[in-house]
Amino acid sequence: MANEEPKYTVILSDEDFEIRRYQPFIVAETVVDSADVESGSTQGFRRLAGYIFGGNRTKESISMTAPVTTARSEKISMTAPVESRMAGTDLVVTFMMPSEYSLATLPEPNDPRVLLKEVPGRVVAAIKFSGSWSEERFQEHTEMLLKWLRERDIEVVGVPSVARYDAPWTPWFMRRNEILVEVAYAAEEKGEAIRKEAIPLNKR
Repeated sequence: MANEEPKYTVILSDEDFEIRRYQPFIVAETVVDSADVESGSTQGFRRLAGYIFGGNRTKESISMTAPVTTARSEKISMTAPVESRMAGTDLVVTFMMPSEYSLATLPEPNDPRVLLKEVPGRVVAAIKFSGSWSEERFQEHTEMLLKWLRERDIEVVGVPSVARYDAPWTPWFMRRNEILVEVAYAAEEKGEAIRKEAIPLNKR
């Protein structure tokens, strides 16, 4: 069975690029000190997997969702260039929590390095790509997304993250990946029409 994914509406679609309006959702997140995105992502994944597979006060198993996202910490001022905000060694790895839970009903993590928080509704730009993943591919597709946004005068207000939707054992040529970044975008001001309805869970 496919994993639950965040709900969103596509505002603008242009081949592999999209502007999306996400509904709020809850995440479990952890911060890993690692200069290497791949090894840091693996470390963070294992820590969060421990939480959802019973590493909590009630020993409750929580369903896996998608995607798993990894981004650099946003400690640097948002007025700094995007390139500066992508630097540093702190990686934030997140799992979305199933929509049946609220912050009040999620079990408390045993590991104090796992934090629960609500992500508010926001507008996000995305570029989709398939295949294997590496930090080089992350940088390559991040630059493609930022260039696409600059050409449309769309302001970036967050730090790019890589979103991976498939289990590690999924064949490389079937893997679904995205680069996501929060943007300041008002469809009404730009005269854009909403081109797609909200995408149901497990239907993408």
